[in-house]
Amino acid sequence: MKKILTLVLVSALGGALTLGTYKLFLDEENAVVVNAVEEKPSFLPTSTANGIYKPYETPDFTKAAENTVNAVVHVKNVTISSGQITIQDLFSGRRSHRAQMGTGSGVIITPDGYIITNNHVVDKSQELSVTLNNNKTYKAEIIGTDPKTDIALLKIEADEDLPVVTFGDSDDARIGEWVLAVGNPFNLTSTVTAGIISAKARDLSGTHSQSFIQTDAAVNPGNSGGALVNTDGELVGINTAISSQTGSYVGYSFAVPSNIARKVVEDIMEYGNVQNGILGITGGTLNSKTAEQLEIEDTQGFYIDSVVEDSGAKEAGLRKGDIIKSIDNMKISKFSDLSGHLNTKRPDDIVNVTYSRDGNITTVPVRLIRNETYILPLVGQIKNAKPSDLKKYKAKNGVKIVELNGKYADYWRKNGIKNGTIITAINDVKVNNVDDVQTILKNQSPHEPLRIELINEDGEKERYNFR
Repeated sequence: MKKILTLVLVSALGGALTLGTYKLFLDEENAVVVNAVEEKPSFLPTSTANGIYKPYETPDFTKAAENTVNAVVHVKNVTISSGQITIQDLFSGRRSHRAQMGTGSGVIITPDGYIITNNHVVDKSQELSVTLNNNKTYKAEIIGTDPKTDIALLKIEADEDLPVVTFGDSDDARIGEWVLAVGNPFNLTSTVTAGIISAKARDLSGTHSQSFIQTDAAVNPGNSGGALVNTDGELVGINTAISSQTGSYVGYSFAVPSNIARKVVEDIMEYGNVQNGILGITGGTLNSKTAEQLEIEDTQGFYIDSVVEDSGAKEAGLRKGDIIKSIDNMKISKFSDLSGHLNTKRPDDIVNVTYSRDGNITTVPVRLIRNETYILPLVGQIKNAKPSDLKKYKAKNGVKIVELNGKYADYWRKNGIKNGTIITAINDVKVNNVDDVQTILKNQSPHEPLRIELINEDGEKERYNFR
C-alpha cells in the first residue's frame, strides 16, 4: 500500500514539473505579464506664467480683492425733489419739497482724492458725500461729468494719502477672462463678486453710442460707479448698468471700459470738458440683410454711406462704398466697436483705418476732427458755419443747416428754408457753433417752446415757434 501511494505522489510531482517547464520555456506566445502601476489622467499640462498648471484649480482672487476694496468708496447723493401738492400748498401758493437719497460706488484713482463714478450716481445732487472703507466720510465736489459715457469725476479733501486702483488696458481684456466687481450694493461696505467677461462692445441704447464690457459678475443697485478689475487688481471697467426685469442681478451686467473712462477724466482735468474726435463719416454695420440691400457680398465691417466735407476721412480719401474692416488693428464687426475705440481718442489724433474697396484692402492714416455737426430736433443736421457761409447770408454769427430731415422737412421747404440756411439764435440766445446749440437745449425746460431764429437766402430774419 505504501509503495502504491509513493508511486502516485512521485507521478503527480513529475507531471507538475513537466507542465511548469513547458509553460515557462515553450509557451511564450501566451505569456501574460501583469504590473501593478498607478493610473494617471490622460492629459498634458498647459504652459502658464509659473510653468506649473494644476488641473481644476480656481484662480486666486485674494490679491486683486485686497488691492481694490480699500480704494472703492460709498457715494451718497441727496437731491431735492418736488413732493405731492397738498390743499394747504395750493392755498398758500407754495410747493412742498422733499429730500431723496441715492447711493452708489466710486473708485479712488489718485492719492490726493480724485474719484471716478457714474454720472447717474451724482446727477442733480444737492449734497454729496463719500465714505471710505475705513468708515471715514468726506464731502465731495463734482469736478466734471459726461452724460454720454455716464462718467463723473469727484474730488474729496482727505487728511492722508488714499489707496488707489491702477488703470488697466481694457482693450487687452479678453472674453472669458476672470474679473471682479467691487462696490457697495445695498449700503454694505465694499463687496466683491467674481465672474468672467461675457462680451465686449455691447450697446444697450440702440443708438450705437455705447460700447460696454459685459460680465456675469453679480452687480446690483449700489454697485454703479464701482470697479471692475482683472485678477491683477487693475481697473478694466466702471460698473454702470444691469440687464434685468426685476431691477436686481439676473446674470448680465455692464461696465464702461477703463480706456474710455480714463480718457474722459483726463479731459475733464485738463480741458474742463470731454474732447471728442470723429472720423467724419456716416454709415452702418454690415450683415446679411444690409449686404443684400446694398448688393455687395461682404457681411462684416462698417459700410461708409457718406463722408463729411473738410473731415480727416475726406482728406485720407475715404469715400461712399468703402468698408472699414479695422482701426488701429482692432477688428470692426459692429458700430459699437468703432465708436468705442474713437471714444478713447481726441481731435487731431491719428488713427490707422483699414478698409476694403472693390475687394482691395488698404490702410490709411486718418486725422480725427472735432465734432462740428449735430442733429437739431425739428430741423435736421446742422454744423458750424464757415466765414464764407455767413458772408453768403450776410450773417454775423450762426450755424448752417446741412440737411433738413424729419417730419418737419417739408414744412421748412414750403416756407423757403433749404440746406445752407443760417440759424442765428435758439430760444432768443445767439449761437456761434453747435456746442452753443447743445448747451441751450440741455438747459431748456421740458415744457418750454423751441424758438428758432434764422436768416433766409434773401438776408431776412425769420422766427419760428414750436410747442
